[in-house]
Amino acid sequence: MSTDSKEVNDDVPLSSSTNFHNKDWSDVIQTIEANYPVGLDEQQVESRLNKYGYNEVNLKVVPKWLIFLKQFNNVIIYILLVAASLTLFMQHYADAIVIGLVVVINAIIGYLQEVNASNALDKIKNMLSIDATVIRDNNRYDVPSRELVLGDLVYLEAGDNVPADLRIIDADNLRIQESSLTGEADSVLKSESTLIGNIPLAERSNMAYASTAVTNGSATGVVVGTGLNTQIGQISQSVADVSNKKSPLTKELDSLGHGISWLIIAVAIIMFGLGWFLKIYDTTTLVMAIIAMIVGAMPEGLPAATSIILATGVKKLTKKNAIVKTLPAAETLGAIDIIASDKTGTLTKNEMTVQDIVIGQNHYKVTGTGYAPNGDVILNNEVVNATQDKKLEMFLTMGHQANDTFLTNDDGVWNINGEPTDAAFLSAYYKAFGQKEPKLEELDRIPFDSEYRYMARLVRNKQGNHFIAIKGSPDKLFTLSENDSNFDRNYWSEVAQRFAKSGKRVIAVGYIDVPSEIIEFDHDILASKGIKFLGLAAIIDPPRPEVVNAIRDMREAGIRVKMITGDSPDTAQAIAKQLGLADIIHTVTGAEIELMSEEQLIKKVQKYDVFARTTPQDKLRIIAAYQANGLVTAMTGDGVNDAPALKKADIGVAMGIKGTDVAKDSADMVLANDDFSTIKVAIEQGRRLYDNIKKTILYLLPTSFAEGLIVVFSILLRQPMPLTATQLLWINMVSALTLQLAFIFEPAEPGIMKRKPRKSSAKLMSRYDVFQMIYVSVIIAAVALVIFEHLNNITGFSVASTMAVNVIIFGKIFYMFNIRTEAPALSKSFWTNPMAFGAIGAMIVLQVIFTYVPMMQVVFSTAALSVNDWLIIIITGLTVLIVTELDKYRRLLSRIKTTK
Repeated sequence: MSTDSKEVNDDVPLSSSTNFHNKDWSDVIQTIEANYPVGLDEQQVESRLNKYGYNEVNLKVVPKWLIFLKQFNNVIIYILLVAASLTLFMQHYADAIVIGLVVVINAIIGYLQEVNASNALDKIKNMLSIDATVIRDNNRYDVPSRELVLGDLVYLEAGDNVPADLRIIDADNLRIQESSLTGEADSVLKSESTLIGNIPLAERSNMAYASTAVTNGSATGVVVGTGLNTQIGQISQSVADVSNKKSPLTKELDSLGHGISWLIIAVAIIMFGLGWFLKIYDTTTLVMAIIAMIVGAMPEGLPAATSIILATGVKKLTKKNAIVKTLPAAETLGAIDIIASDKTGTLTKNEMTVQDIVIGQNHYKVTGTGYAPNGDVILNNEVVNATQDKKLEMFLTMGHQANDTFLTNDDGVWNINGEPTDAAFLSAYYKAFGQKEPKLEELDRIPFDSEYRYMARLVRNKQGNHFIAIKGSPDKLFTLSENDSNFDRNYWSEVAQRFAKSGKRVIAVGYIDVPSEIIEFDHDILASKGIKFLGLAAIIDPPRPEVVNAIRDMREAGIRVKMITGDSPDTAQAIAKQLGLADIIHTVTGAEIELMSEEQLIKKVQKYDVFARTTPQDKLRIIAAYQANGLVTAMTGDGVNDAPALKKADIGVAMGIKGTDVAKDSADMVLANDDFSTIKVAIEQGRRLYDNIKKTILYLLPTSFAEGLIVVFSILLRQPMPLTATQLLWINMVSALTLQLAFIFEPAEPGIMKRKPRKSSAKLMSRYDVFQMIYVSVIIAAVALVIFEHLNNITGFSVASTMAVNVIIFGKIFYMFNIRTEAPALSKSFWTNPMAFGAIGAMIVLQVIFTYVPMMQVVFSTAALSVNDWLIIIITGLTVLIVTELDKYRRLLSRIKTTK
């Protein structure tokens, strides 16, 4: 196959297709060595199948077992494996099994997350048509679409899915629905005419692309792209090529895990060397002491606690119609800076709606959005009774009759069979007159034709009168109306231009009275008689009503919403103004983006609010440019053309009802109700989850380090170990089962959606957090050591050690009241989480069992404590709360002074 040089700026990555839309179809036939009009012969088909392969999407797939094994290549997993190995080495098999289960669960979660990408590719494969009608050896018959080759002649008719990328040779009123590929809400009129220049994908009227659907007419086209060389194939390649990204939290936890593991290893080596050199203990005792220190200091409950918090957050979001497919994605929502949203079907309903009707000097407004016939016709701020307004009644009736689309109600969901523009007229008629049909009988019709750009229908009313209803392009109907002396073309042209500049599609409506003996008609009758012009309708795919408020709230939260669409700049800008994306809307087109280098786009991308006439490759570049600016970027969409960008974004959000399977499988979150405003709810939940995970970490690390410090201080002071390894494991285990779980239920901080998004470069822990972690660790460790040292010589090891364990536990309990909220502990926030008190109660019960049950005393070397012992324990725990609350009060005062 001979090919031309590839366009410098192609629509999709890795495309090997040439600019066939710029070539005359006869030149295309010659270029790809096709046979017109007889088609290829069997030998040519077989030769090309052997050379180019089948018309299907086959990408290199990573084995599922390898994807599973990759999940263990993670710092947090390493920490858990070390902890499991140590507990196994100490013959604490139950603890080793629990930690091992956490490792496996984390691996399974990661595995399920990664296989979603291969599911998306499978859905793309399924979008390719199963059968195709071809012309070969001068015969027309059906073949499996996978057997199509370059140069095949394919016949298309209404109801077909396009089986490969085609250059149209001849078309008869061919219209194709391409919204899933280009973002255009309405179907596109196609022809064989050659196009000049660099034409955007959505405007290539002489091309038909694989996976799109024929809604009207018929055509013959020649195959110019199969398999991965089709537009849909290139999208699948893009989905496969986009690497899996880590969420901001995952990056922060990885960094934290590295830091903690190296710190613990370094301290363990130093303490072992120091103990061995100074001969503080015998070698066996020293080794056990170091193991106890690592077990105590290692926050093995951190990944599990994080996963549990995220899992419960995911469950809550599911109840609110936000289905989050990966746990990290739930938290990523809270870090979003930019929401790059597709327009059609996401910000808008993907349902064309009549919004304006102009009849003479009267400008009517039509309320309600979408195909559902819920709304009114309003004139001068008053609802119009259409049956009393004869001109309006005639306009709506003629718009209803010049129509070959059906609008049906299926269990409360309004669907169309036909053209969206026609459906808009049906909905407008039902809004005015209710869900009934006019009592008219069809006699003949002229379908919409690309040459005449109107459709007309001959009907008879109950009185036996005949008339022709006509609807179509204003320019065409203006010409047909010139015989009417009352028709003012200049006036109507100005009205049409005004609507067009606002991004609305303008449709003209008229009619002709004809003699009753006429039962069929043609274009000549319309041209010779002329028509009675009735008026204009302005149609648009309207914004979803709930989106406007959601965008306002997001702007208040410091989140910027950007529109990325394949639609025209005028239409996109008009919708953006209605949505309130920005005070002043700045628009750029895909053609302009293609002329920018990566550096230029990164520098300029933030100033634009609307990206119009974009291709899948443009969307990828835009997302990458935002990310290069350090902005956490979400992408929302519903079409196949959105899939690569959905996967590339930090979090992809797909529509659950009208979204394609490819989009839903490429996304991290699916909106079950197609409600964009649900994203706002998800963002608030994401911010709450991040806060609670951070609180869990700030709570867990100081208390874990306190356990390690006790061992370190004991070695340095050459005193007996106050805690055994089993006691340290007990502390970590019961804390993870009770106190740590309380943070799952912690409500959002007041004003959480008034805060700006956290910076992607921000650290999980600030300098102050590290400072607090150090002094809390030191306080708990020092108090436990002092009490142990004091009691060990008086009551013996068992009582002293039991006191030390309970000092640590009650230090954790009182510290939780400080870390739970940014507000003072003794405030209204004290009662906002009832589950915290349940967790404390459970912890105390476990400690009573730990202290007094004989079997536990044998296993953990504990002893019963007196009432006075418990008073001392409570006082020491209260000391931790007092110190941390005084420090919090100091910071609150400092913050108030700073704001002043």
